[in-house]
Amino acid sequence: MRFISRVLVTSLVATSLFLSGCNQSQETIKIGWIDPLSGPFANVGENGLRSLELFVEQINERGGVLGGATFEVIGLDGKANPQESLIAFRKLADQNVKFIFQGNSSAVAGALTDAVAKHNERNPDSAMIFMNYAAVDPALTNERCNFWHFRFDADIDMKMLALSGAIAADPSIEKVYLINQDYSFGHAVSKAAKTMLAEKRPDVQIVGDDLHPLGKVKDFAPYIAKIRATGADSVITANWGADLALLVKAAKDSGVDVDFYTYYAGLAGGPTAIGEAGIDRVKQVGQWHVNVGGAKSDAVVESYRGRYPENNDDLFFITLKYGMELLAQSIDKAGSTDALSVARELEQGRYEAVTGEVWIRPDNHQLMQPLYVSTFKKTGEEGVRYEVESTGTGPKTDFVVSAEDTTLPTTCNMDRP
Repeated sequence: MRFISRVLVTSLVATSLFLSGCNQSQETIKIGWIDPLSGPFANVGENGLRSLELFVEQINERGGVLGGATFEVIGLDGKANPQESLIAFRKLADQNVKFIFQGNSSAVAGALTDAVAKHNERNPDSAMIFMNYAAVDPALTNERCNFWHFRFDADIDMKMLALSGAIAADPSIEKVYLINQDYSFGHAVSKAAKTMLAEKRPDVQIVGDDLHPLGKVKDFAPYIAKIRATGADSVITANWGADLALLVKAAKDSGVDVDFYTYYAGLAGGPTAIGEAGIDRVKQVGQWHVNVGGAKSDAVVESYRGRYPENNDDLFFITLKYGMELLAQSIDKAGSTDALSVARELEQGRYEAVTGEVWIRPDNHQLMQPLYVSTFKKTGEEGVRYEVESTGTGPKTDFVVSAEDTTLPTTCNMDRP
């Protein structure tokens, strides 16, 4: 089935496979999904929706949950905007959807986590669980944590722990420029970078710290000119989607020779914008990439490519697989789709993932997993089996931080129902 881009509502009714002789009633479990399907970040949203649909299909094909119940994805366009996403949330609530995935924009995630908590307080019989697969503002599992929110991506501070470690290990780095999007996510990245670099490499100078409007800058040349003027040798940015692609393109066009330490260079559209100019220069931190290696990891890469051969992109959000697998596991353990029962199982969840065992921290509902720092290299080099987006380049692992070593203190004081 071909994926139709930029639709406002998409729905996947997956194949139902039922166990013979089973007394479990046939049920379709609705999975809500809210992320951009229009606007400057549509390609990122479309990639995420395709990925979720793939992982739902795989669970359905092996028999679903509860002895034969299958999942159906209802995808809504949140436009990476809190107000639009809340409208989508209300539509899902009206359909009695119990499980909602969202990830792109921590501002949206903040609005949704509050909305879910309020809805559940007022409507305990139709409670919902918020499955956050990519919104990484640390506040969401600290001061803004709540029982109904689960995050499957590593947060900003966990990722900066790995990135700053990579920078600390390179004595050639002397001047770092920070450029990020002007909302809670970008502010948190800037803060984490300054704090952790001061601890690990106090000799490194922070020579710039820019924040720009989310999704509104069409030409980053003025920012690149500022970076050039400071003499920076490295840039830390958590820009994503078009904001990262245009930033890297402007640097390439201006001939600015810096290393980019990024959170989202591998996100849909990023590798194409970077191209060969990123070889040995563009780095990324994440919980997985296509060249992590091993039979399980390679099978995930091949399954996405085989399912969507017409799309020149690759799987990025492995967190959607982890979220769906842990959700399915928790529904089976709870013996029902009751949100409270499922949430209590989910906060104890453990799963043997493609990178080893991952698990949910019960105290703040953060998934713990290894983190990888990688650099774009030419395809064919050792450790670079897969190219991305037909660019002739792919990520190669520089080093790995174990899940245990990413554990950070939390200020979460969760009120459990």
